[in-house]
Amino acid sequence: MASDSPESLMTLCTDYCLRNLEGTLCYLLDNETLRLHPDVFLPSEICDKLVNEYVELVNADSIFEPHESFFTLFSDPRSTRLARIHLREDVVQDQDLEAIRKQDLVELSLINCEKLTAKSLQTLLSFSHTLVSLSLFGCSNLFYEEENPGGCEDDCLVNPTRQVLVKDFTFEGFSRLRFLNLGRMTEGVNVETLLRPLASLTALDLSGIQLNDVAFLTQWKDSLVSLVLYNMDLSEEHIQVISQLRKLRHLDISRDRLSSYYKFKLTRRVLSLFVDNLVDLSSLDISGHTMLENCTISSIEEKVGQISIEPSKSSIAPFRDLKRPLQFLGLFETSLCRLTHIPAYKVSGDKNEEQVLNAIEAYTEHRPEITSRAINLLFDIARIERCNQLLRALQLVITALKCHKYDKNIQVTGSAALFYLTNSEYRMEQSVKLRRQVIQVVLNGMESYQEVTVQRNCCLTLCNFSIPEELEFQYRRVNELLLNILNPTRQDESIQRIAVHLCNALVCQVDNDHKEAVGKMGFVMTMLKLIQKKLVDKTCDQVMEFSWSALWNITDETPDNCEMFLNYSGMKLFLECLKEFPEKQELHRNMLGLLGNVAEVKELRPQLMTSQFISVFSNLLESKADGIEVSYNACGVLSHIMFDGPEAWGICEPRREEVVDRMWAAIQSWDINSRRNINYRSFEPILRLLPQGISPVSQHWATWALYNLVSVYPDKYCPLLIKEGGMPLLKEVIKMASARQETKEMARKVIEHCSNFKEENMDTSR
Repeated sequence: MASDSPESLMTLCTDYCLRNLEGTLCYLLDNETLRLHPDVFLPSEICDKLVNEYVELVNADSIFEPHESFFTLFSDPRSTRLARIHLREDVVQDQDLEAIRKQDLVELSLINCEKLTAKSLQTLLSFSHTLVSLSLFGCSNLFYEEENPGGCEDDCLVNPTRQVLVKDFTFEGFSRLRFLNLGRMTEGVNVETLLRPLASLTALDLSGIQLNDVAFLTQWKDSLVSLVLYNMDLSEEHIQVISQLRKLRHLDISRDRLSSYYKFKLTRRVLSLFVDNLVDLSSLDISGHTMLENCTISSIEEKVGQISIEPSKSSIAPFRDLKRPLQFLGLFETSLCRLTHIPAYKVSGDKNEEQVLNAIEAYTEHRPEITSRAINLLFDIARIERCNQLLRALQLVITALKCHKYDKNIQVTGSAALFYLTNSEYRMEQSVKLRRQVIQVVLNGMESYQEVTVQRNCCLTLCNFSIPEELEFQYRRVNELLLNILNPTRQDESIQRIAVHLCNALVCQVDNDHKEAVGKMGFVMTMLKLIQKKLVDKTCDQVMEFSWSALWNITDETPDNCEMFLNYSGMKLFLECLKEFPEKQELHRNMLGLLGNVAEVKELRPQLMTSQFISVFSNLLESKADGIEVSYNACGVLSHIMFDGPEAWGICEPRREEVVDRMWAAIQSWDINSRRNINYRSFEPILRLLPQGISPVSQHWATWALYNLVSVYPDKYCPLLIKEGGMPLLKEVIKMASARQETKEMARKVIEHCSNFKEENMDTSR
């Protein structure tokens, strides 16, 4: 099982400080600019953690509020030291890098920071004397600056600024730079000129850049140990240059086979050239390549012996000359991954779960187009077979979803995979912490993507969790997202059904504060709109029934929500549903349960006192729908109304005495041993009907309800009745002259049941 150990103290403190900057490290200058307290001095270990965690929170936590002046906290290296920071996407802008320009950065990773422009190139020069590692992957606007062709402010209205490519920037002065990633760099930049000043590169990533001539790479033939040329259209000249880089330990010439047509085809000779010349090679990625000729041994020879990673037994003929097995071999979307004897400890491919997980692990950060297809393969494994490395699979999918929350393909495939990876079959293997991480990325997906498939997958995945318990730590957020899904009038029917089900589950068995908060979010109005829409369509389906059930749950002991129901024409919809769907028993039960909650609120009962409503409740006393439930709930509504006394009966028809007689008749017709489709969290609304003589029938209904519940469900309801002080009230009923004899007799039986239960469950051990 995954570890449920707590986060480190460093992580917890960092998270707390970032969420409470003003109360910990900072103060607000002029009510808007963050400033570090003058007595705060932080080393690089803490500053790096603060910046990197800040980026993570902005990307992954919608509740977290980013601060415009956050990076200015690190402007003075005398009080804050930065060394290794990783920034991504829209979190960072030109002014943010400018704010930290005085820092002696050793490592700077900028990934997909599309808001950075050529202004930041000048800031990079500030770090030139200390930078050892630099990534500019996907910073597509970094080499563009704005130029105003008109030259004056007035002309800007007519001639807006245009983007001009900067061509004179080089890495001159970056004397310590060893690791450089220029992946997906802007087309038109002269890479050779840009890189020429770098004397001792050890790692270079030129992913997605098309270069016809790479001879300049040989200037680092004595230092370059890692070269990535992903999605570069290769030629024989490229291969000859690569084979001269004899210090290479990692070579990646893989490609996305779906992105475009590549003329170059791998041959047996090329692989042999790599093996013969790159003797230190420990990692090679040739994923996506088409083999021009057969590189494999005969099928008969291939099937001989047990699976081996020894080069001498390799099914890929050129690799038989390797001195040792490779640490990693990328064969994703090639025919070679399906061979038996592959001379590598770790292989990416599509043959089995291990290869697929290796692919997701290797390609997530920089290659979402490949990762989404690998996750799709994992989805099939989890759906059709059994996932044997569940925890690893979950962590990898979570990482991919966090890393690419705006990538539609990853969100679709990842959310679908999560549905199968979190189902009950795998539940015992998952820690609370891991399941919370799943919930976080699912909610991120729902927030970032309004696309139908993503929304459906996310809602279905949430159904795999215990609701509301496992979602309570994100209670407000999940409710807001579900209500947003339900708000559009034209919505996918299946999503609507799942979302209403989730809403209903979320307001069942939670405290009243939660219900009131959700009510203020527009829950009651949203459910009533769904009901209205179904009435127009003349459809009583699960959405209709779940909506009434959700209203029943959210109004339980919550007067504000009951009032909202009445204010938003809830009673009108109740009558229309009753008329339109006279045979729908579960619908009737849910509606009457809700009205029972409304009737419990003294201030709202006058709104139920109309001839029309009272006649409807009286007629439903004789209903046999859903056992006794509809009749029982109708009688409950009337019991609370009767409790207000004869003077509150402000209608001529039906007469109060007539309704009372019908209530007595209904109660006497019920089987005391009826099993119930109801769930009481508190008996308080029932108990308040006991010590009174204004309405004996209300007292009798309350006593019958208690007798039924403690008889049929003693383990649940005897302790609840004892805990809430029901026993003294029942004894009081027995003494009351106004109480009917049958009510007194029933009260005695309830007391007897609870007393027996108490004795049977008393702990007699010493």
